[in-house]
Amino acid sequence: MLWLYRILYLPALLLGSPFYLRRMWRRGGYAENFGQRFGRVADLPAKRPGVKRIWLQAVSVGEMLAIGPLLAAWAREGGVEVYLTTTTSTGYQLAKERYRDTTIGIGYFPLDWWGFSARAWRVVLPDLAILTEGERWPEHIHQASRRGVPVVCVNARLSDRSFRRMQRFPRAARRMLRGVTRVLACSVHDAERFRALGFPADRIAVTGSIKLDVNIPALSAEALSQLRRELGLPAAGFILMGASTWPGEEAALLQTLRQVRAQGVACSLLLVPRHAERRDEIATLLNARGWSHHFRSRGDCSGGGPIDVAVGDTTGELRSLLQLADVVFVGKSLPPHTEGQTPVESAILGRPILFGPGMGNFRLIARELVDAGAAQIVADAAALTERVAALLGDRAQREAMAAAGQAWHQANVGAVERTLAALHSLT
Repeated sequence: MLWLYRILYLPALLLGSPFYLRRMWRRGGYAENFGQRFGRVADLPAKRPGVKRIWLQAVSVGEMLAIGPLLAAWAREGGVEVYLTTTTSTGYQLAKERYRDTTIGIGYFPLDWWGFSARAWRVVLPDLAILTEGERWPEHIHQASRRGVPVVCVNARLSDRSFRRMQRFPRAARRMLRGVTRVLACSVHDAERFRALGFPADRIAVTGSIKLDVNIPALSAEALSQLRRELGLPAAGFILMGASTWPGEEAALLQTLRQVRAQGVACSLLLVPRHAERRDEIATLLNARGWSHHFRSRGDCSGGGPIDVAVGDTTGELRSLLQLADVVFVGKSLPPHTEGQTPVESAILGRPILFGPGMGNFRLIARELVDAGAAQIVADAAALTERVAALLGDRAQREAMAAAGQAWHQANVGAVERTLAALHSLT
C-alpha cells in the first residue's frame, strides 16, 4: 500500500502543482527556504547525550499558537530539544517570531514523498515525532517506524471529511495508523472515531484540546483605543467582527451592517479574512458597494477620517482584534461552507459568538458553546442580520453570553498538563 502511495504521489504532485504554486504566490513569503520542501534541512546542532530530540509538526498559525505552552514547558524542564516545522508561510513567520529561543531549528515540513522525507529524516534524527491535530503523513510515519521512532498525534482530531474518506478505505487507514504510537485525542468524539477505524483503544487517550489552555493577555483601554484609531474605526459605536471569514461571508456581513445601521444603530465592521491574500477580492467587493475601508496591512490610519469597514489582513493579530468586538461571527460556517473556524479565542475573551450551521471541524466545541449559552447558530445571512441586531440591542444578553463563554473555557483547561504527562514516558 505504501508503494502505491509513493508511485501515485509524484504524478499527483505534478498535477496539483499549478494550483499550489499559484496559492503560494498569492500568499507570498514562500521563497525563503523553499528547498526545505524537498527535504533540504538547514544545519542543526549535533545531538547531545541525554537530550531527547523532538520533531514537532504544526501545520499553520492556529496550531503554532497552540503549541506555545508545550514548548515553554519543555524549555523549563530541560532534557528536550525541539525541531519545529510548519506547512504555511504564515505559520513559518509566526514560528520565527515566537519560538527561536525554545527550538533548535525552524523549517518547512518536507513534501511527503519517499526521497524528500527520507532526506530530512537523515538530518533531523529525532527521538520522537509529534504531529498536531489532523496531520497524518504516510511517508513521514513510515520513516519514523523504520527507524524505531515513536509517533504521537497530539490534539488529534478527525474532521467529518477525513473520517468519511478513511472509512471508504479502511485497509489504507489501518496501515497508515499502524505506525502511530499514541493518539492523544482532543475529545471523546474524536477518540471514538479513531477506535472505529481500528486504532487500538489502549493507545488512545483523551487529553483535551491544548487550544483551550491558551492565556490571552487583555489589552488596556488605552491600547484598545489606539488600535481603533490605527484601524480607522470610530472612537464610539459597536463593532461587529467577522473572524476568519471565507468567500460569501463578507457580503453577508456587509448586508448585516447596512441593515443594522438602517435601524439607527451606530456600528462598524471589522473583517479578518482567513486568507489575507484575498485582500484584492475583498477590496473589489467593498468598492462595489460603496463602503469606506482600510486594510491593516497598509499601515496606520490614525490620520484619516472614520471608515465603515476595517480589514485585518495581517498575521497573528486576531487575538488583539477580537478584543475590539462587541459581537463575533465565526467564519467558514455559512452555507455552502461546512467546516467552520475555531470559536475558542472568542469564548476565552468573552465575546458573544455567532456561527453558521457548518461547524464540522469544531462540532463538539460549537455544541458545547451553544448549550452553555455562549454562542448562537444562524442558519443563513438573513438570520445573521436578525441575531446581530437583537444582540446589539440587548446588553444583558451580550454580557450573559460573554460570561458563559469564559466559564466554559475555565471548565475545560488542563489539556497541556495532560498532554505533557502522556508524552513524559516517551521524552
